[in-house]
Amino acid sequence: MAERTMMVDVVYADAKRQILLRVELPRGSSVKRAIDISGIADELPGNAVDLQRLGIFGSKVAPDHIVQNGDRIEIYRPLLLNPMEARRQRAR
Repeated sequence: MAERTMMVDVVYADAKRQILLRVELPRGSSVKRAIDISGIADELPGNAVDLQRLGIFGSKVAPDHIVQNGDRIEIYRPLLLNPMEARRQRAR
């Protein structure tokens, strides 16, 4: 008999802490649903969950992307400094 649920990890990290929550959810669930079920938004400041800054194993995905068993859903933070500017500053 096929399993009707799956396990995924929902993760967020900033300079001070890392949060990893493992959640069980129905097969066919979206990234957004996994984030909602995890409750991670309650542990994060303000608008830390930006639905335009999500990924699975380092690849950007849309909130309606269907997750697979074992996926690692990553919530990305906005960049503090443009990577090109950071490189210029290091070169100086």
